[in-house]
Amino acid sequence: MDFSLSKEQKFFKGQVSRALSRIVAPFADSIDKTDMFPRELFRELGALGYYGIRYPSDIGGMGADCISFTILAEELARASIGFAAIATMQCLMGTDFVYRFGNARQKRKYLIPAIKGNKIGTIAFTEPDCGSDLGGIKTRAVKNDRGYVLTGRKLWITDGDVADFVTVAATTDPGKRLGGIGFFLVEKGTPGFSTGQKIDKISARGAATMELIFDECQVPAESLMGEEGKGAKYLNDILSEIRIMIAGLGLGLAKSAFVAGLNYARQREAFGRPIGKFQLIEEKLAEMEVRIKAAELLTYHAAWLKDNGSLTGKQAAMAKFYSTEAACYVVDEVSRIHGAYGLAEEYPAQRYFRDARFLLFGGGTSEILKTIIAKDVMKRSDFEIN
Repeated sequence: MDFSLSKEQKFFKGQVSRALSRIVAPFADSIDKTDMFPRELFRELGALGYYGIRYPSDIGGMGADCISFTILAEELARASIGFAAIATMQCLMGTDFVYRFGNARQKRKYLIPAIKGNKIGTIAFTEPDCGSDLGGIKTRAVKNDRGYVLTGRKLWITDGDVADFVTVAATTDPGKRLGGIGFFLVEKGTPGFSTGQKIDKISARGAATMELIFDECQVPAESLMGEEGKGAKYLNDILSEIRIMIAGLGLGLAKSAFVAGLNYARQREAFGRPIGKFQLIEEKLAEMEVRIKAAELLTYHAAWLKDNGSLTGKQAAMAKFYSTEAACYVVDEVSRIHGAYGLAEEYPAQRYFRDARFLLFGGGTSEILKTIIAKDVMKRSDFEIN
């Protein structure tokens, strides 16, 4: 088995790491403190072409594989989780439906400018009373002679205040639950579409999470992305990729936090020697190193399976579950290594500690993911691990 990156992937990783270290990492603290959308950084990353990493070259993309996208997610998280949330939304959830189901005009108007960083896209399916239960969506899409009328509220929408277009999940038939869901492309400024409250959160700051309101919002028939009632299937088609992406974010955050903890353990002295020389601190460092390596193997194995057409939902769930939980473990231990300084804003440990919590919910909570894994385990008739 070959666990190494290809020559091209290694080159890409080095290229991305250097670029993000230069243009994003120096602003991670200010993004967190101001909680403002970093528009200039957003455009600069667009100029480098990274938002089109998953899309073919004939529309301005890179046509890269899932491993390369995971590398980008990891490196973004090492630089700034707030900016990583913005950028990965643009790369995947915010633009994917337009790519797969948009007509030529919609792709010219929305997708191609988004790939260049000139327009911002997002997705909206979470509601005040609907998170993991996608079939419980209450936002309605009622068909009429001009298209569809959307009515409802969405919550926890990343970049909802700055997005130029949003892909909205709505039900055309509530009685069918998952079988009644469709996705609709809605442009900013459409009558009946407005933003509501901003949720002030402690992590992934800079990537604002908003309430979106649809009050008899009329959209044309062509706004339906794909077919009525197939929205859950369409979302499921990219759900494993979303989970691998978030696993990459967890891995990147864990690595950055670990470096901060290691450096502090080398520099901070107590009783005449660096605290990293004490056995209990060594134990923390060793445990973190093992969990990060395990997360890395699970994450990139899932990405490799995706590229080779053999990925299962369970494997993506395992990667996302383990990597994000490992990130939470690492940031907690790094905070403990810092002692009281782990609470001080002058050290990044407190930001890592807060940011890790953001990764636990998008793409499925740990509880949902463990249910997916366990159901697969129960189907097996032997003890083979796959």
